[in-house]
Amino acid sequence: MSIRNLDDLLAEGVSGRRVLVRADLNVPLDKQTGDITDDGRIRAVLPTLGALVQAGARVVVCSHLGRPKGTPEPQFSLRPVAGRLGELLGAPVHFAADTVGDSARSTVDGLADGQVAVLENLRFNKGETSKDDAERGAFAEQLAALGEAYVDDAFGAVHRKHASVYDVPARLPHFAGRLVLREVEVLSKLTGEPQRPYVVVLGGSKVSDKLAVIEALLPKVDRLLIGGGMCFTFLKAQGLEVGSSLLEEEMVETCRNLMEREPGKIMLPVDVVAAVAFAPDAEHDTVRVDGIPSKRVGLDIGPETVAGFAAALEQARTVFWNGPMGVFEMAAFANGTRGVAEAIAKSGAFSVVGGGDSAAAVRTLGLDESSFGHISTGGGASLEYLEGKTLPGIAALEN
Repeated sequence: MSIRNLDDLLAEGVSGRRVLVRADLNVPLDKQTGDITDDGRIRAVLPTLGALVQAGARVVVCSHLGRPKGTPEPQFSLRPVAGRLGELLGAPVHFAADTVGDSARSTVDGLADGQVAVLENLRFNKGETSKDDAERGAFAEQLAALGEAYVDDAFGAVHRKHASVYDVPARLPHFAGRLVLREVEVLSKLTGEPQRPYVVVLGGSKVSDKLAVIEALLPKVDRLLIGGGMCFTFLKAQGLEVGSSLLEEEMVETCRNLMEREPGKIMLPVDVVAAVAFAPDAEHDTVRVDGIPSKRVGLDIGPETVAGFAAALEQARTVFWNGPMGVFEMAAFANGTRGVAEAIAKSGAFSVVGGGDSAAAVRTLGLDESSFGHISTGGGASLEYLEGKTLPGIAALEN
C-alpha cells in the first residue's frame, strides 16, 4: 500500500498538534438500557489512540453510531461510548455535544497535550452521508478545521463514501491508523497467494447479500462451506423442500448455476435444526435436509453438518469465515456456529473472522479470540475488499 501510516505521523512529531481520528465506535447497545453490549470496536482503536496520547497529541475522535437520519437522536448519542473509552484509556475523555458546532470547537480548543475528546455522532449531520458532493464537502471542511492531521482507523467504514472517510483526507495530511493498516495487510494475504487448502465459511441470512463475494471467491478457494439462512436457497436449488425456512426464490437459479460452475467445491448442510417457530423456546428437532417438515423453519445447521465442516477445516491452511451458521443469539440454535468456530480455532490454519455477526458470535459465545489469526472489525468492508472493489476510504488515503 502506498499509504503513510501512524508511525510516519509520529516520526514527524505530534506533540501539541490536533489530530483528528476517524474511529469506528459503532458498538451494539442494549435497546432497553442503552448499555454497550460489546466494546470490541472501542478496544480495537486503543493502540492508535494510546500511541497518539503518549506522544502528546491533542486527539479528536469522531465516529458514527447507528443509523440516525441527519438529525440528533438521543438513543444514538456517543456520550456513553466516550465514557467507556475513558475507562479503557485510564483517563477522562472530553465529550462535545455536537460535531462541528460551538461545543465541538470549544471542547477541542480546551484540550491539553495528551488529552482526548470525542465528538457527537457524525450522522447527526446530513453532510456526513450526503450523495451531494458539495454538501458532503462543506461538512468535511468544518470537520477538517478541528484537526491539523487526519488518521483513519475506522476500517468498518472505509467502504463508505462519507465526508469523514472520503472528503476529510483530501483536506488534511492523512495517515492510516494501526487497525486499518493491519486489516489491509491481513486481507491482502487472502487476495494474493493464500496457503492451501483455502477454505471459506459463509453464513448469514441471504444469498443476495453475499453473492458478489461468492462469485469473487469461488474460483480461488478449495472449499466453500455454506450455512446460515442462506443455505436453504442452495438446498432448494438442489431440488429439496425447505419448509418455512428463509428462502430467496429469485436466487434459486443463481445458486444452481454457482454449483454447476464449480462442481464439488460448495459444501452444504446435510442436517439442520428445524423449529416450529422463530423463538428461543420453540420446539425443535434435528432433521435431514431431505426431510424438513413443511411447517418448520431451519434455524441452525445440525451436528452431522458441523462434523463434516470440521473435517474440511481440519485440512485447511487458510480460512476466512463470515456469517453465523444459525440464530446464535438463541442458545438452542447456537451449536452450529459454536462448533464451526471451534473447528476453525483448532485447525491451525491462518484464520480470518470477517467482522460483523461472526466477530460478535466469537465474543457472545465466549470463545478465545486469540485462537483466531485475525478478527476483522469490518464485515461489509472486509467482504468488499475480497470482492476486489475499490474502497473509498482506502483510495482517499492513497491519494
